[in-house]
Amino acid sequence: MSDDSTTGEQRRILANTAVMAAGTVVSRLSGFVRLTLLAAALGVGLHADIFTVANTVPNMLYILLAGGVFNAVLVPQLVRSMKNDADGGAAYINRVVTLAGLFLGIVTVLLVVAAPLVMRLMLNSDFNGPELAAQRQSAIDFARYCLPQVFFYGMFVLVGQVLNARNRFGPMMWAPIANNVISVAVIGAYLWIYGPATAAQQRGAFSTDQELLLGIGSTVGIAAQLLILIPYLRAAGVRYRPRFDFRGVGLGHTLHLGIWTVLFVVANQIAYVVVVRLASGGSAGAADGTGITIYSGVMLLVMVPHSVITVSLATAILPRLSAAAAAGDMGRLATTLSSTMRTALAVVVPFAALLPSIALPLAQVVWGHGASAASYYRFESSMVLFGFAVVAFTVHYLVLRGFYALELNRLVFFVQCAVAATNISLALLFVSRVDPWDTAPMLVLAYGGAYTVGALISTLVLVRRLRRGGAPSTVRPWLGYAGRLLGVAVIVFAVARFLDIVVTDTVVELVGTDPHWAFAALEVAVVSIGAGGTLLGAARLLHLDEVTSVAGTVLGRLRRG
Repeated sequence: MSDDSTTGEQRRILANTAVMAAGTVVSRLSGFVRLTLLAAALGVGLHADIFTVANTVPNMLYILLAGGVFNAVLVPQLVRSMKNDADGGAAYINRVVTLAGLFLGIVTVLLVVAAPLVMRLMLNSDFNGPELAAQRQSAIDFARYCLPQVFFYGMFVLVGQVLNARNRFGPMMWAPIANNVISVAVIGAYLWIYGPATAAQQRGAFSTDQELLLGIGSTVGIAAQLLILIPYLRAAGVRYRPRFDFRGVGLGHTLHLGIWTVLFVVANQIAYVVVVRLASGGSAGAADGTGITIYSGVMLLVMVPHSVITVSLATAILPRLSAAAAAGDMGRLATTLSSTMRTALAVVVPFAALLPSIALPLAQVVWGHGASAASYYRFESSMVLFGFAVVAFTVHYLVLRGFYALELNRLVFFVQCAVAATNISLALLFVSRVDPWDTAPMLVLAYGGAYTVGALISTLVLVRRLRRGGAPSTVRPWLGYAGRLLGVAVIVFAVARFLDIVVTDTVVELVGTDPHWAFAALEVAVVSIGAGGTLLGAARLLHLDEVTSVAGTVLGRLRRG
């Protein structure tokens, strides 16, 4: 592939990414409002963890049962059916949607019935004692109200992937805003009715009315984001008609690929169950312990660059990677994946370098309100560690898109087994050696170690496979890129630390050592803007073109908007 065609393809990928990224940014911003209100209402301790675990389980179970198949297997298969089937893939889509709806509906009913068993698996053994019996029952009640989300999560992702396969990337990224709006309204109503949790309530259970409001409200939000996608299916030319003739029409190949993806997800979710159990023990073990609310909240916040850039890029390139793999063009697949990886890392690595300077004030901005006003500092160390973990996760995540395009799902499973085993081993080791206060940071450290192992293994295996298929070597270009990126990151870190010290000292002189969260927001803005300007300048100086390409795409989109 020529340099001009590669550049042109990358520009098209960035254009599609910009549409998705815009939706993701708005969605994340509304999600942060929800996160802030939830912490202000429930705090960040045991009380909050009861709801967080129950509301996390549906998404985890959806991913365990069907998410891997929907996310990784269906797009390549949809692209192939659109290209090869006489009807443009219409019958294939109808069969897949029908089969998925039946499967998810039956599974959801069974999960609601089995809610006590599900929560027994997810909660630390500390919850089995009589002193936490009421808290355990609240978690079970929440699970019954939230588990129907499994059906709505599954159908949302399935419909979204059908749209993605038809190059309609925007709706799936914008639809979660509806969920966040509804969630904000529900939590706002909760705060208005019940007020922020007191110190005593932050160790206690919920009332029946509180469980109804938060539990059912959360499920209504997930249902809404599915319903929003339905009109876009028709606009994309999809006319759904239920079809039950599943045999002999190519679904067996999809399900065969899906078996390995399901096993991949099983390995991943076993590790996550261990993390949730350890995290729930952190909040149950002490009043100042750090648990799943802190772990998941930090993950949501720090994953923003990954969600905005990496996920959008991966979604945009997967159809292209699948087409290159179907044509046997390993050079094109390698070039597309390599350029996308450089673009993603050009954002994620400087962000990780920035985080140590803004973690504490950013935590105060997001969590320093209401019931969590005195606890926001518990997020700082987890946030800093997660920044570096996301770098490894980004590499691993994008490399797996190459495996999926090549339909090497069995190989992905074995790689993920190594990741899960490392995560479990490190989590058990680290958490056993610290007090409940450090539970969340140790779980983050284990996560980062696991995905560092995963990134190394997956990259080495894929590079070897692509070279065997005729792809050219990219070792020298990558060494030069890595050196420039590291140089930019060091400069960003140094400037951010300098600005952080200056701004912090100035604020302390003006208002003392306990500033209002508005001053923390000002500090985040000043340090981030200064670091952002430094990033652009250093990127130009060191010829890190990926940074300027992303900046140019974003600015162009803003001007057109």
